Amino acid sequence: QNFDRSKTVDVAKEIHKLNSRLQKEDRPYILIGVGRWGSMDPWLGIPVNWEQISGARVIVESSFRDFEVEPSQGSHFFHNITSFMVGYFTIASSVKSSFIQWDWLSEQQAKLQNKFVRHLQFDQPIVVKMNGHNNKGIIYKPGAAPMSED
Repeated sequence: QNFDRSKTVDVAKEIHKLNSRLQKEDRPYILIGVGRWGSMDPWLGIPVNWEQISGARVIVESSFRDFEVEPSQGSHFFHNITSFMVGYFTIASSVKSSFIQWDWLSEQQAKLQNKFVRHLQFDQPIVVKMNGHNNKGIIYKPGAAPMSED
């Protein structure tokens, strides 16, 4: 809600600090943000390099409220994603079945709240299911994944 494209370099710095801390704690995480992760153009997303987000096990890119950005397409970005088996989601506001429950995320108690980055941590695991062949995936809320292997 408060995302400011003029502050993406500052966002990247906060992400880097959090990534370093979570890696030291051996805590993989889901990284969610608007625009492109690793964008060379700071007006189109968060200009991080791989080292700054290397602890993420799932990366989610969401479109801006006022316009959609093409998903990340850099060869190094996708090489790292595939090599390190990182899940990748693109959420486009123009696709009805593609969404993030921002309200639910906002309601959750933050473990850490910086100026630009909010870190949530849950007692129950978050289950992520992806099918790259069908371009489908889901991230379940903590403790909400069905018991069956759908």
